Amino acid sequence: MNNTVSKTVLGGVTALAMTIVPVSGTLPGAQPPLLGDVQDIQGMLTSSSAGALLPIASAQLPRVTQTFNVLVTAYSSTPDQTDDTPFITASGTHVRNGIVAANFLPMGTKIQMPEVYGNRIFVVEDRMHPRKAWMVDVWFPSLAEAKTFGVKDTYIQVLEN
Repeated sequence: MNNTVSKTVLGGVTALAMTIVPVSGTLPGAQPPLLGDVQDIQGMLTSSSAGALLPIASAQLPRVTQTFNVLVTAYSSTPDQTDDTPFITASGTHVRNGIVAANFLPMGTKIQMPEVYGNRIFVVEDRMHPRKAWMVDVWFPSLAEAKTFGVKDTYIQVLEN
């Protein structure tokens, strides 16, 4: 890439080219730019793509629609804690971090447990035994982690979907 091309093609293309420059400081088969040329390019990028450097407006926090006092327990994908498909949730998805089971909330409901997890958002994608009406069960990758979590008496916040 010669200096004429790099000065002509400004904006995202030049910025992209600059991000793939190897550690040596030059593109393969290209001569290294002179110090003055680098400063010129940096100046043009700063003025031509200044909007990309501005902070992005923070996303609005989800609105809390309901609050429930519940017992929060933990489970893992072991046959004694699930059915015959321990890695598939009641909604048909694979278990993963951020999944909870709850019988009193619709599938896909997003919740937070501020006292336990701060502002982390969980999604209801599984169900519990029918006798566990006002409980939330958090999925963990291992039985040991689930046992360590134990049982917590807390509240959940249901978020607007």
